[in-house]
Amino acid sequence: MFRSHHCMFSLFSTWRRSRILNKSNIDPALWRRLVTSASYLRSLSDADLKRLHENVRIFLHEKEFSTAHDLEMTDEMFLSIALQACLMTLNLDLSAYDGWLGIIVYPNEFVPNHQYVDAAGVVHTNRRPLSGMARSDGPVILSWADTQTAFATDGVNVVIHEFAHKLDMRNGDANGFPQLHKGMNSRAWAKSFGAAFADFSKRVDAGENTAIDPYAAENPGEFFAVLSEVFFELPNIIVAEYPAVYDQLKAYYRQDTFTRLSSAPQAFPNPRS
Repeated sequence: MFRSHHCMFSLFSTWRRSRILNKSNIDPALWRRLVTSASYLRSLSDADLKRLHENVRIFLHEKEFSTAHDLEMTDEMFLSIALQACLMTLNLDLSAYDGWLGIIVYPNEFVPNHQYVDAAGVVHTNRRPLSGMARSDGPVILSWADTQTAFATDGVNVVIHEFAHKLDMRNGDANGFPQLHKGMNSRAWAKSFGAAFADFSKRVDAGENTAIDPYAAENPGEFFAVLSEVFFELPNIIVAEYPAVYDQLKAYYRQDTFTRLSSAPQAFPNPRS
């Protein structure tokens, strides 16, 4: 009797995962220091931390890091980026980040040599300094100066932001409508995110000092990426302001960050004071 293709693929994936884990390790002291540096990591259960530890090792094995402007990468830098990226996919399939390899780290903000064509067919060149960028056909690019602040638990996290774009791009452009899991309702996603984006954009246009970064009003893709930052760091804000969006993010990431963080001491500091 022949095994099914799915079964054989599953066995190969399990064998490959075990092989990578047997060959890799992370400095225990560095791991402990990083996972205790932010409430959104301290709140993870022992089982979650074990799975996160394994996923980080596989991520570091599979992705290619490079730097610009003579920046020298350290183990802490590798681990900081991988830890946050893998937190997002903790309960997702490991293939969530398949299809691309590179992560480029700049010392500070960078100016991309990037052109795009608008709806009218006009070619624009983006010369605005950026702290991060995700290319649908290429790498994730990060500013280390901004990545270092990612453990501040203030609802702003460039790593989560750019990797949310990568997840969003799995089915095309970063448009705020990622590939949903089986059982999720695309109409419910569109309704909750559409209403929230319209409301938030109106508030930003009115000059309101919002707890959520006003950059979320840029377009639906940025709204999803910014709300992902808040979902992992300060989910109480989304629960209070856009509960239907929180429910969709909880279903998409398969994590209930609000319940998890509610039991963590000082989990919800005041953001954007």
